[in-house]
Amino acid sequence: MAPPQQKRRPQRAADTPGVPARKAALRLLDAVLRRGLALEAALDHAAEGLEPADRGLAHAIAAEVLRRLPDLDTLIDGATAKPLPHDAKARFVLRIALVQSLALGTPPHAAISTVLPLVDGGPRKLVHGVFGALMRKAVALPEVPALFPPVAKRWRKAWGEPMVAAAARAIAAPPPLDLTMRDPAETQALAEAMGGASLMPGHIRLPAGTAVRELPGYEAGSWWVQDIAASLPARMIGAGAGRVLDLCAAPGGKTLQLAAAGWDVTALDISESRLVRLSENLARTGLAATIVAADALTWEPDAPFDAILLDAPCSATGIFRRHPDVLYRARPAIVSEMAELQTKLLARAADWLRPGGTLVYATCSLEPEEGEAQVAAFLEAREDFALVPPDRAQLPPGVAPDRQGELRMLPTMLADAGALDGFFVASLRRRD
Repeated sequence: MAPPQQKRRPQRAADTPGVPARKAALRLLDAVLRRGLALEAALDHAAEGLEPADRGLAHAIAAEVLRRLPDLDTLIDGATAKPLPHDAKARFVLRIALVQSLALGTPPHAAISTVLPLVDGGPRKLVHGVFGALMRKAVALPEVPALFPPVAKRWRKAWGEPMVAAAARAIAAPPPLDLTMRDPAETQALAEAMGGASLMPGHIRLPAGTAVRELPGYEAGSWWVQDIAASLPARMIGAGAGRVLDLCAAPGGKTLQLAAAGWDVTALDISESRLVRLSENLARTGLAATIVAADALTWEPDAPFDAILLDAPCSATGIFRRHPDVLYRARPAIVSEMAELQTKLLARAADWLRPGGTLVYATCSLEPEEGEAQVAAFLEAREDFALVPPDRAQLPPGVAPDRQGELRMLPTMLADAGALDGFFVASLRRRD
């Protein structure tokens, strides 16, 4: 008599190698696209319990989906009888499978087998069928991704078609790694030791994905990671021996620049957790600053400052190359909300500056409401301030102020050298 057959235990998704990382990627995309969270902020929860390699894979998959989302959806919609709902789980899972196969080099059988456990029943059959049909057609993603249409429309109106085309090219891959030197005199030697390129004294550019902690000078605190665009506001303040306020300072790259330039720095930020990273970088570089955890809307200094750097909270659309999720989170309502906050912060900071001092206002935003419009309204309200164009020697070749003397950095700039983040900077002098 044959022994009775034991009932086979259904295999859970977590039992299948590769599935947990895809499940985490699905959670990340849901957090960004349905709940409006930042990709980095959602990572700890979405990838909880994963090994570092799987955590990194989940992040890479989700980020690549966000870089290619309009093109992925075009492929999916072209292979279904009727469009799937935007928030349908089958659509999310197909995005993950397709981006692995078409952009990340995952073999098609592995791309589909690791996502099918994420769906059941009819949606599972749909995912399998659509993916198989697209693979048989040998589809491909365009070399230059399509931008999220609402953002492309907004930027086209503000900056023109060449900017939109450059932004699309810029989002195709993660940006290069930029370093700012503690001592600009070390730039050439460290650039040669790292095999990097320098676009100006005090700056080194390396390929995306470079292992930061393994680079020469890390332990000695000779440099810190900072996009070249983000380094220009502090450069425009220049060297000094007086008191400077770095307002909304975390994570601290500009604080380090100002301290290295000889200033007595007060670094203020509302986030105590983000200031921890600033403290760590100060310790690593051997630089000093007074750190204050406070809300700039209620805090008051005990004396005026000789210079103030206000890198204001913003929609952060200028860092879309490294954080593509901002394109889907920075809706017009967010831009308006940030613009209101910037107006309040700029008005408060202006009163803390001594006559003859310099206030540099900056945002990592590509929205005029958070840059040009802010400064125009400020100067109209404050006749005791004047716009001061930056010294060209403070800027890398290929980056120049506009006719008004403001510095607007767009994806069209330095495009052949790896481009730069989108930024707005204006230097404002308080009249004596």
